[in-house]
Amino acid sequence: MAHFHRPVDVVVGGDVKKLILETRKRDLLEGEEQDRESLLEEPFVRDAWTDTWQEAVDPETGGLRAPVLVVVAPRAIGATTFALRLLAEHTGPSTTLVKLHADWNSPGRTRLPLEERHAFQLDLKDPETDRVSADFLNSLGKHAEHLAGCGSHLVLTVAQELWDAPGLVARHGVQVLRLTESPAAGSVVDAHLEAGGHRELAMEIRASTQAQSQLQGLNAVAAVRAVHRIVAVWEEYRLYQGASALHRNGADQNAAKTFEERVLDALSDWREELDQLFGDRTVAPSRIDRSLALEDRYLLLALAVRQSASVSLVSAGARQLQEAVESAGSDQTAGTATQAAFAARGLRRRIQDVGAAVDGRDMVLFDRPAYGRAVLEYVWDNYEVMRTPLLRWLAKLADQPEPTDPVVRTLGSLALRHGTREHLNKLTELTAPDLLGAVLRAVVSDEHVGRLVWATLYQWADTSSSAPVVVSTCRLVLADSEVSAAVAKMAVVRLRRVAQRTADPAVRQSVLTAFEELSRQPAGRARLVAEVRTWQQAKGSPWSGSLAFLALMSVDRPGLPWLLSGDASEIDVQQALAELLGNPDTASETILRLTGWIRSCAGEADASSYGQLRDRLLVPFRGHRMLQAGMQLMQALTGNVTAQGVNIAEDFYEHLVGADFHEVFALDGAAR
Repeated sequence: MAHFHRPVDVVVGGDVKKLILETRKRDLLEGEEQDRESLLEEPFVRDAWTDTWQEAVDPETGGLRAPVLVVVAPRAIGATTFALRLLAEHTGPSTTLVKLHADWNSPGRTRLPLEERHAFQLDLKDPETDRVSADFLNSLGKHAEHLAGCGSHLVLTVAQELWDAPGLVARHGVQVLRLTESPAAGSVVDAHLEAGGHRELAMEIRASTQAQSQLQGLNAVAAVRAVHRIVAVWEEYRLYQGASALHRNGADQNAAKTFEERVLDALSDWREELDQLFGDRTVAPSRIDRSLALEDRYLLLALAVRQSASVSLVSAGARQLQEAVESAGSDQTAGTATQAAFAARGLRRRIQDVGAAVDGRDMVLFDRPAYGRAVLEYVWDNYEVMRTPLLRWLAKLADQPEPTDPVVRTLGSLALRHGTREHLNKLTELTAPDLLGAVLRAVVSDEHVGRLVWATLYQWADTSSSAPVVVSTCRLVLADSEVSAAVAKMAVVRLRRVAQRTADPAVRQSVLTAFEELSRQPAGRARLVAEVRTWQQAKGSPWSGSLAFLALMSVDRPGLPWLLSGDASEIDVQQALAELLGNPDTASETILRLTGWIRSCAGEADASSYGQLRDRLLVPFRGHRMLQAGMQLMQALTGNVTAQGVNIAEDFYEHLVGADFHEVFALDGAAR
């Protein structure tokens, strides 16, 4: 993780040293440190990039020519890989490599971190938030001077359509490089297979002229996806070869295919086979009709999602999909549907006809995940009218809102298949917030669509109907103890926005719950402390700061509460309590948590903790217009005593209400 708060080395000049310290005070982009050795061990093919690579490197020093490099390239050709590898090979071993996350509304130099001996890489690919302006490019010239003074570098990878505008040319200290094509796909596949330990498989693909032909022309992203598909087919083939005759489907058209034939099918996304299965059922007499009947198409889609499962589960899934499609506009009556189903082939025969097998225990065997994905993507791409029914069906099919659930992952991959928000917006109508939160959690880290998901969550934070989805997603992100600091920050930013914009108490309570969960982690507590400090400095959302403080009040520890310990010294606890107790919207929740503090300290054998806590709480309760809040606290403490037998309510009453006012304000709250 990179927080950019390391000590500045004394070799840095005084002005630059001061500049680094000033920069750290800003709201900076965050990122993740990259391990140089791991980057150098990753598969890498340079063939198409050799000339551009040489442009970037000073042949005399072996370092980079400019402090700032801008790599302009079409999407999906591997520009990020190029940039990170360039930094790994041509920066010093003491330089820290950091991949930044562009969580901003528009590019701005003030958001860029500055540290000594750091090499930052940043992708600019979102058309809504990353479009490069001449002003930003001009400011990079000044930033390049600062980076040079620190012995640091910045490499921006910019999608081609976000750059090509008049005036966007290199500046002093800023070198612009252009990538125009991907490395050869066959070489990329070979390198990844070798690196993944699939040497035998790599040799098979190299030896296949047809496979090499299929790979030709794929961009870098598609080539890496082809690797995953090849490996999946290899595993399916080995599984099929090792299966007993009972578990094989003799009617399966793929049974006799060689491994090479299966790979060729996979590299073409099984396009020829799927064109036949989903073709027109009216064919010439001389041709074999392989197209599936409508009910079998439902069955194949159910298998594509479920893979191997019980017959009843697969059958139920197919039936639910049929109902989802029919509810979208069919007038067919239940009676007609029943007669048509009964007139068709039996379920076991239908399962065999779509390429699966059924064992003696009524378990459907369909271990073909890569093929299953291809089936779903084929239907999604070729039948636009099926998209909403598919989403509705998958939403009902999900057993539980877990990001690891295959159905949840399928929902996410289909909804974001075309890289737009359209179907995400549709999912808000079809799914419960906790399910959609799990769907988005499953894809939010994806290097290709993750930025789109974060941007969508930021927009949804303003919308009352979508805010619960934002909270659900961010809670799942923050619950991961391994999540990077940069990703955690993006989640907190969106929770802050929900807290600021929502008028729904239930949604605000859910944000508080998310903050309470965050407070159980040391790194989470640090983020909440920062949130409170920003609020107390009048720079942040009062609601977010208030909720962060309330969440920190729930942190449990022996003795005095955590907020009154040295770990929270940055927070003015008395100021925060005065604000919360003086606000009718937060007073009750605050008093509830204060009573928990008091009871915890009062139960200890050592009376000093209770005495210290009481004395520190007396300060905010003696503030202006705090009498009502104080009376509510004392009423909540009625009947409670310390381990030493002191009546807590009476003790606070004696300290808070002067003797002259005892006749006016009784402990039971009644005015006299």
